[in-house]
Amino acid sequence: MFALLAGCLIGTMAPPAVADSKTVCQQQDPLSGTCLVWVVVEVPDAEPVSDGPKDTGSGQSCYWDGREQNLYDPPPEPVPCSSEYGYWSNAYRCYIRLVDPQPPAGHPAWKGHEPGDGAVYDCYQPQADLLIQIWAADPPENSGAGPSPREVAQLAIDDMQLRAIDVGITPSPGADRIGLVGMPVWMWAANPDSHTFGPITATASAGGITITATAKVQKVTWRMGDGTTVECRSAGTPYKASYGKKPSPDCGHVYTSSSAGKPGGTYTVTATSSWVITWEGAGQSGTILLDGLERSVEITVGEAQVLVN
Repeated sequence: MFALLAGCLIGTMAPPAVADSKTVCQQQDPLSGTCLVWVVVEVPDAEPVSDGPKDTGSGQSCYWDGREQNLYDPPPEPVPCSSEYGYWSNAYRCYIRLVDPQPPAGHPAWKGHEPGDGAVYDCYQPQADLLIQIWAADPPENSGAGPSPREVAQLAIDDMQLRAIDVGITPSPGADRIGLVGMPVWMWAANPDSHTFGPITATASAGGITITATAKVQKVTWRMGDGTTVECRSAGTPYKASYGKKPSPDCGHVYTSSSAGKPGGTYTVTATSSWVITWEGAGQSGTILLDGLERSVEITVGEAQVLVN
């Protein structure tokens, strides 16, 4: 008589379960304790990724936007941060230069203030060919010394509180859950929401720049613990017992050897989320690629054995 034995599984898939695991944070804010994400750095000699969006850089911190003055031509666009007319201020939408010499006391440009109480500046808008004089208690901000649109977009990303996915996998983690060599493994993002899979939108302002950013997961890279990497472009399909031995339609793997020789007798499966963030503002737009949020689980895979009685 022949009997097929493999732990608690005999040719069937284990019921699905959300993995009980902890997020692996590669960088943590020492003050708040929150997990930080960051821009992916290309590894030398790595195979280039030909598909998907590209990281488009930082943008320019100085920009023209005349819509509050009902000026739509030219449309919002980046401008040089300095010129022969002075330095650019996003707040005033003009090039700033200290008037030298300063107007005499009682001049209308002082706006009722006395000389030495603040200063009078030339404010020139080349877009409208408009030159006015303004009084300011402190020098108007130099937008060329301020943050880039990308840096403001990063502030918006920080507000999104992005997290690693909750791992769904069968066979499920646990000492009493054993998968079989040759049987389909299903992987998915369990209960995905805006913080773990997107899309999610946030807005941030700094240095006279307002940026709106939208983030979503482009792919989840699964390192299966046996040297195999699987890239899934969707959240995956949760496994149901009714699927039997069918392979996952969008995110799966098949082990060809057991985990018996691995530390603890298990495979460490790690899911890493790759996010794409598109930002818009300051008359510009761009794309940021982020990585670094991952979650790991341990699963056991055994070999079916044939016993002869």
